[in-house]
Amino acid sequence: MFCQEEIFMAVQLENEILMPVGDITLEGELQIPPNATGVVLFAHGSGSSRFSPRNQFVARMLREAGLGTLLFDLLTREEEMIDSFTRHLRFDIVLLCERLVAATHWLDNVEAARGLRVGYFGSSTGGGAALMAAAKLGEDIGAVVSRGGRPDLASAWLPKVKSPTLLLVGELDTVVIGLNRDAMSRMTCPTELRLIPDATHLFEEPGALEAVAHEAADWFQNHLVPKASV
Repeated sequence: MFCQEEIFMAVQLENEILMPVGDITLEGELQIPPNATGVVLFAHGSGSSRFSPRNQFVARMLREAGLGTLLFDLLTREEEMIDSFTRHLRFDIVLLCERLVAATHWLDNVEAARGLRVGYFGSSTGGGAALMAAAKLGEDIGAVVSRGGRPDLASAWLPKVKSPTLLLVGELDTVVIGLNRDAMSRMTCPTELRLIPDATHLFEEPGALEAVAHEAADWFQNHLVPKASV
């Protein structure tokens, strides 16, 4: 695990970034280790942010596996404040997808990410947004991993996803298992559903999140082939 000084030495540009999207600016953090084999954009779940301890944990393990990570807030601070009362923006999959697509285009202009294949890691509602964005961007997205995701929210877009997709669901999260199985039956790209033993929706059980991170790292390492090698 990196200490703070090691993290600073590993990245090729400042961690904290500001990302213009239309007439708003989104905040995030980009970390790309030396000799990275790809970069993974995180789409967080309901009511969460880039500071989600679960996604931060997974991102750290992905970096240790040689992958860059971009965690960013899908909503502005003002929108998050509104959503804390209304709870409607976190389920606006079209909006979240548009923000994820915009972040992907922004990354295209980052020198440290040039030549790196892009993957998406989506959680909860962010899983639906990641799949919709992958469908829109086609082969530009090398792989998708969904953790406890809601692919049903991207229902009409599922047959259009071309990116190899890994659906990770807690073994005890029966409702979400059903949603993911239904989604998998509609997808035509290489797709796998893997259940994390003894885990519930939030993967709070001992070892559950570590299992998610290892599965995700393996998936991305296998599918995020550098552009120069494609």
